[in-house]
Amino acid sequence: MDIISPEASIFFFLAIGAIALFTFLSVATWAGTRQAEREAYYKAEMMKRIAEIGGERSPAIDYLREQERIAAAKRAAGFKIGGLINVAVGIALMILLHELVHAAPVYLTGMFPLLVGVALLVYVFWLGPKTEV
Repeated sequence: MDIISPEASIFFFLAIGAIALFTFLSVATWAGTRQAEREAYYKAEMMKRIAEIGGERSPAIDYLREQERIAAAKRAAGFKIGGLINVAVGIALMILLHELVHAAPVYLTGMFPLLVGVALLVYVFWLGPKTEV
């Protein structure tokens, strides 16, 4: 009775896992690209139809401005949530390290993500471009 050595079984496990991972990634990328192409095509068709309507005010320009306003609001919301998450991770890391190591001030390592979060929040609320909701 032939038994596969532990090294060989680990190799086969990792090889099959790597093949499965990269197959999944390639299919997901292909599907995402196809979806982006369809969205761009439909958006272009819609813009053509809106531009054909014309009139006193250009509805196509109004539509593009509205899309840019929505994208800017989403970016600002992303910065806000990123800043809040970084602040929370920094505080939690400071508490954890303070409880684990009492001999040295290792807990100050939590200041790095905390200050990154504060910088993101300062940018969104005071320094960045103002967005209308």
